[in-house]
Amino acid sequence: MTQVKICGINDGAAFDAVVETGAEFLGFNFFPPSPRFVTPERAAALSARAEGGPRLVGLFVDPTDEDIRATLAAVRLDILQIYADAERAASIKAMFRMPVWRAVGISVPSDLPVDAEGLDGFVIESKPPPGATRPGGNATAIDFAVLKGWRAPGFWLLAGGLTPDNVAGALALTGAPAMDVSSGVETAPGQKSPQLIKRFIEAARKPTARSAVPPAG
Repeated sequence: MTQVKICGINDGAAFDAVVETGAEFLGFNFFPPSPRFVTPERAAALSARAEGGPRLVGLFVDPTDEDIRATLAAVRLDILQIYADAERAASIKAMFRMPVWRAVGISVPSDLPVDAEGLDGFVIESKPPPGATRPGGNATAIDFAVLKGWRAPGFWLLAGGLTPDNVAGALALTGAPAMDVSSGVETAPGQKSPQLIKRFIEAARKPTARSAVPPAG
């Protein structure tokens, strides 16, 4: 079954929808320029709404060790999603002894990771468009042809431009083991829709979603 991550959760209704619909991962965005930004304290308050449920993922952009340490002092996280180079991501994993996913923006096949880099997974998305203020979450879809023939070195999530209407097609074309969505389940930047969250998860898990082509990896 396709795994799903709903990222950028910042209010109670969206948090509850992710828990109730059974997504595997729930993401908190700790990058201040993002409209989905939450403070560690806000993330902790939201996390207290449920016991168990999705694994909690913290998104960080070029963080210092102190940034991560202060966040973890306030809120329990299960996975760190890092926007940084491979060496820095590996050093964060060694420092905090936690699973780390590295976000990788791609535009050509040579951008794709070819080994696991000592990490636990990758978030594969398109490179940010010119003038973007954020490295991800720009609702820009990957050219799926770039993934053709790629042998993924480990667990990965497909992100960028996904919506309830196109996620099944994206899955069929890429064979991704997991799908990551943020803006595609919003009614406005940073405003999640519980209804769109439910539709996205249902569409990603349709039995026919994987039937078109074999996995890219």
